[in-house]
Amino acid sequence: MNKLLVISAHSADFVWRSGGTIAKSVEQGAETLVVCLSFGERGESGELWKEDPNRSEESVKIIRKAQAQQAADIFGTPIMFLDWGDYPMLISDERIAQLTKIIGDFEPTVILTHTAKDPFNPDHPLAYQATERARLLSCGAGVASAFKSIDPPAWYSFEPHQPEICDFKPDTFIDISSVFDKKIAAMNCMGAQKYLVEYYTELGGRRANHARRISGKKEVKFAEAFQSHLPRVTNSIF
Repeated sequence: MNKLLVISAHSADFVWRSGGTIAKSVEQGAETLVVCLSFGERGESGELWKEDPNRSEESVKIIRKAQAQQAADIFGTPIMFLDWGDYPMLISDERIAQLTKIIGDFEPTVILTHTAKDPFNPDHPLAYQATERARLLSCGAGVASAFKSIDPPAWYSFEPHQPEICDFKPDTFIDISSVFDKKIAAMNCMGAQKYLVEYYTELGGRRANHARRISGKKEVKFAEAFQSHLPRVTNSIF
């Protein structure tokens, strides 16, 4: 069975960058899990702080969690919140062990997360580094060992907000046309960053244009782009 794990630095990243792919995977019968490393309560919740500068961080966490849960429910995916904090997110050995266990328990066939570089966001590269390390620890033994080892999951970065300065080179496009209404609905749940809805709606259309040109599939209306990090192993060139 195909199993998709999405590791999101903040509690909205999975919606903007891979929401359509999550919904499409659910539609196709895959098992999915979203892991939010933080709520994005400090650096990703500008609209909430603008509404009330005297809010507490804990109150923002509650709002962000509710928004992310509502979006996940629209996609039909379970979601997990680790509360690692943001701006800055700090990665410890204990947190790597926690993420390694999640990967080992879920045994994903595909992992989606951030890019290794993002000059405008301090947490996204840390999420990449944590995912890279935890993924290797969950499958790196290669043979029976003193700890559980899973089959190596495929691993992709989803598209960052400013791909040109993040060394993002998309090589995989997912047709999300059939579920784009769900992505729109989920994006509209994210009231702390409502200004991004228009941007990511337009991006879905632009990436669909690229997908049509690459594939000749004229029916693609909306798409999401990803960059793979591992070679593909197959028994056919097709």
